[in-house]
Amino acid sequence: MICIKLPHTDFEVSEIAFGAWAIVGGFNWGPQDEKDSIDALRTAYEEGINFFDTAEMYGSGASENLIHKALGEVRNKIIIATKLKPADYAYADVKKATEERLKALSTDRLDLLQLHWPNPEIPVEETMRALSELKQEGKIRAYGVSNFGKQQLQEATKYADEISSNQLPYNLLWRAIEYEVLPECKQDNIPILCYSPIMQGLLTGKFADAGSVPDDRARTRHFSSERPQARHSEEGCEDLTFETIDKIRKIAEEYGKPMAEISIAWLLSQPAVGSVIVGGRNGEQVRKNVKALDCKLDDDVLQKLNEATQPLKEKLGNRADLWEGKSRIQ
Repeated sequence: MICIKLPHTDFEVSEIAFGAWAIVGGFNWGPQDEKDSIDALRTAYEEGINFFDTAEMYGSGASENLIHKALGEVRNKIIIATKLKPADYAYADVKKATEERLKALSTDRLDLLQLHWPNPEIPVEETMRALSELKQEGKIRAYGVSNFGKQQLQEATKYADEISSNQLPYNLLWRAIEYEVLPECKQDNIPILCYSPIMQGLLTGKFADAGSVPDDRARTRHFSSERPQARHSEEGCEDLTFETIDKIRKIAEEYGKPMAEISIAWLLSQPAVGSVIVGGRNGEQVRKNVKALDCKLDDDVLQKLNEATQPLKEKLGNRADLWEGKSRIQ
C-alpha cells in the first residue's frame, strides 16, 4: 500500500481509503449487521489501509462510533477524516461541532476535518477562520473541503492557505470534475479524495441494464428525471451509460481483471488524485477492493478507457453535481 503525504500535514494516508458510510446501513444501503461492519474496518486496517473517511451525517455519528469501537486500540496508527454538516459552518458552530465529533470518535484530535458541502448562506471566511484556529489549537491536524468547485475553492483559498484536500465524486462514468475542478485542484496543490469510485455498483457489472437499477441508486443525472428519487429535471442518458459500461466491461475482459479493479486502478492513475475512497460492508468486500492495487494499467489501457467514456463525459457536461440539475458545486 503506497501512502502519500497530504499537503500542510505531518502525516501520510494510504492511496485507498475506507469509506465508512455503508457500514451503518439504512438510506440506500439496506440492513447492516454490526459484526460485519467491525469486520470490514478491521480487515481494511489489516490490508494496509490507514485512512478512514466518515461524517456526522453517516448515521448521525454511528459511523464515527463504529470506527472507535473497531480500531480504538490502534488509534495512533490510523488517520481519521470526518466532516461537518453545512448547518454548522458559522464560527461558533464550527467550534461546537468539532467538540461533538471528537466525542463521537472518542479521540483527542481529528486528523482531517472536512466541510461536507458548500454553504453559500454562511461566509466562507468565517468558517475558514474557525478551522485555522482549531488547527493552531491542536484540536485538528488538518482541514479540507468536500464537493467544492472551482469558484468555491478560489473563494476558500482567499482566507485559508492550508487546505489539504477536496473530496469529490469521480469515476469512469462521472468525469465532470475534469473540466474545471480537477485542474484547479492540481494548480492549488489540493489532492482529490475520490468518492463513488465504482458508481454505486454500476462499475462492478452487477446491473444488466438501466431498468435493473433500483430507484435509490438511480438518482444521478445518468438516469431519467422520471425516476422517483431523482432531484433533477433532465432526460438522463441511460442508454449511453450502459453502452459505456459495456465498453468498459470488454476492456476489463481483454485485460483479464474485474471491472471494479480496473475502475479503481484508473482513478489511481489520474492527476491530482490523492486517495480513492472505497467502501466495504464486510471483510470479504474490502479484500476484493484492495486487489485493485495489483492492477497496474499501461498507457494503452488508460487511453482505451478514456476514449470509451469520453462520449458520456461530453453528454453529462461540466456541471460537477452528480445529482442535481442546479449545481451545488460551483
